[in-house]
Amino acid sequence: MNASLIGTMILIIVIIIFLIFFFNFVPVGLWISAMASGVHVSIGTLVGMRFRRINPSRIVLPLIKATKAGLKVNMNEMEAHLLAGGNVDRVINALIAAQSANIPLSFDDCRAIDLAGRDVLQAVQMSVNPKVIETPVVAAIAKDGIELRAKARVTVRANIERLVGGAGEETIIARVGEGIVTTVGSASTHKEVLENPDLISRTVLSKGLDAGTAFEILSIDIADVDVGRNVGAQLQMDQAEADRRIAQAKAEERRAMAVAREQEMKASVQEMRAKVVEAEAEVPKAMAKALTEGKLGVMDYYQMQNVISDTRMRDSIAETGTPAQTPETDNKGK
Repeated sequence: MNASLIGTMILIIVIIIFLIFFFNFVPVGLWISAMASGVHVSIGTLVGMRFRRINPSRIVLPLIKATKAGLKVNMNEMEAHLLAGGNVDRVINALIAAQSANIPLSFDDCRAIDLAGRDVLQAVQMSVNPKVIETPVVAAIAKDGIELRAKARVTVRANIERLVGGAGEETIIARVGEGIVTTVGSASTHKEVLENPDLISRTVLSKGLDAGTAFEILSIDIADVDVGRNVGAQLQMDQAEADRRIAQAKAEERRAMAVAREQEMKASVQEMRAKVVEAEAEVPKAMAKALTEGKLGVMDYYQMQNVISDTRMRDSIAETGTPAQTPETDNKGK
C-alpha cells in the first residue's frame, strides 16, 4: 500500500515537472492569443523559434498588432529582421503610424531604416508633426565692421526617402550657420540686417540647405539678432598700435645709429688729437736738432717764442672778450 502510494506520488511529480517544462518551452498561451486574434501560427513554428533562440513573443505580439491594423507582413521577414539586430515592434508601430497618416512606407524600407540606426517611428511622427531645431548663437560681421549675433529656429520634416544615408541635424545646423554668416557678411551695413531679418531667411532657404540630408526644411525663422562688438574699430585701433610700435622701433634704430656715429666721430677726434700731440712732441726735437746743426739761430728762436706767446694772448683775449693788448698799442699809450 505504501509502495503504490509512493509510486503514484512520484508519477504525479514527474507529470507536473513535465507539464511545467512543456508550458515553459512551448508558449501555449501565446499560441492561444494568436489564434484568438486571427493569426494562424502553429505550435511547431513557436517551438522552432525556441530552437532558433528567438523569443516568440517578440514576433507574435507585433504580428498580432499588424494583423489587427490590416497590415500584411511576413513572419519569416520579421524573424530575419530580429536576428539582424532590428527592433520588430518599432518597425510595426512605424508601419501602423505611416498607414494612419497615408504615408507610403513598405516593410523593406522600414526595416532598412531601422537597421541603419534611425528611429523609424520617430521619423514617421516627424513627418506628421514637424520638428523645430534651434541653432546656437551665430556671430557674423557686416562690411561696416559691426558684429551681429543671430539665433535661428529651423522647422524641418523628416524625408523618409533619404533617411538611409542622409545627414542628420548637425549638418542642418552647420549649413544654417554658414548661411547666416554669408548673409550678414555680404550686407553693406549691419543696419540692413537689423531692419530686414527676413533677408537671412530668404537667402538661407534659397541655397537648398536640405540637400543630402534626412530632412526637408520648411521654414527658417530668425529668433533673435543682437549687436555685438565693433570689430572694424578694434582692428583700426590694433593697426594704429602696430604702426606706432613700428615707428617707435624705427626711431630707436635711428637714435642708435646717431649714437654710433657720434661715438665714431669722438673716436676720430681723439685720434686726431693724439696725432697732433705726437706731432707737437716732435717740434722740440726738431728745434734742438736745428740749433745743434746751426740751421736755427738764438734770435730766431726768441722771435718764434714771442709770436707763439702773442698768439696765445690774442686767443685768450678773444675768449674773454677783452680788447687785445699788443706791443704797438702799449707804445702809443705811453
